[in-house]
Amino acid sequence: MHILVTNDDGVQAPGLLALAQAMKPLGKVTVFAPDKNWSGAGHVKTLDRPLRVNKTQLSDGTPALMSDGAPSDCVALALLGLVKDVDLIVSGINPYSNIGQDMTYSGTVTAAMEAVIANVPGLAFSLASQDNPSSGAPDYGPAGHVAQKVAKNVIENRLPKGVLLNVNVPYLKETEFKGFQITRQGQRVYLDELVERVDPRGQPYYWIGGEQPTGIIEDGTDYGALQAGYVSITPLQLDLTAREAMATLQKWNW
Repeated sequence: MHILVTNDDGVQAPGLLALAQAMKPLGKVTVFAPDKNWSGAGHVKTLDRPLRVNKTQLSDGTPALMSDGAPSDCVALALLGLVKDVDLIVSGINPYSNIGQDMTYSGTVTAAMEAVIANVPGLAFSLASQDNPSSGAPDYGPAGHVAQKVAKNVIENRLPKGVLLNVNVPYLKETEFKGFQITRQGQRVYLDELVERVDPRGQPYYWIGGEQPTGIIEDGTDYGALQAGYVSITPLQLDLTAREAMATLQKWNW
């Protein structure tokens, strides 16, 4: 079993190290991640410039590859031939949850999407550390154990074709987990604000600011599971077709 580990926070992020260490008992591990933070960059394919790949190592000495491309670029480069015979791609561990409408923004999740496009199983892992902001640097240990358990299950049972798993871990001690729930996407509540400022030359510039997003607590959803203390496992697919809307549109005068 050859497992490729990537993320969207950069190759030196502590969540990536925790994920790589969690995968090592399951098989051969190759780390290939961006050389900088790409959080919120979404599903990217860089076509307008060359991509550079360099060797580095993680803080525990694990060898790694890094690219100046996005997380999905790293996966594409690997599967197009830079890394041979990859059986599974895992992405994370993101320091904040990726739920609801976050899917299209998240580099963590879209790296797993890129895997599925190439018919390789993809798993994305995120830790809801924003729910306990006063705790200091996140402890990725429990999330690493979750990632290992999920990956082991996928290796043993195989995912349906075209499906990736988006896994969100509550920021609790492992003994406090209520268990695992298979969930659907919930509803994020974004609290974005437009921040307008003026630079020293008198020109306006803008930030998208605001408070941390929340969500609607509902049974069976990723956000609801996290708030109840469960690990949320959401199976996702890349077919975004709104099938229920097709019949309505067919009634229009085309």
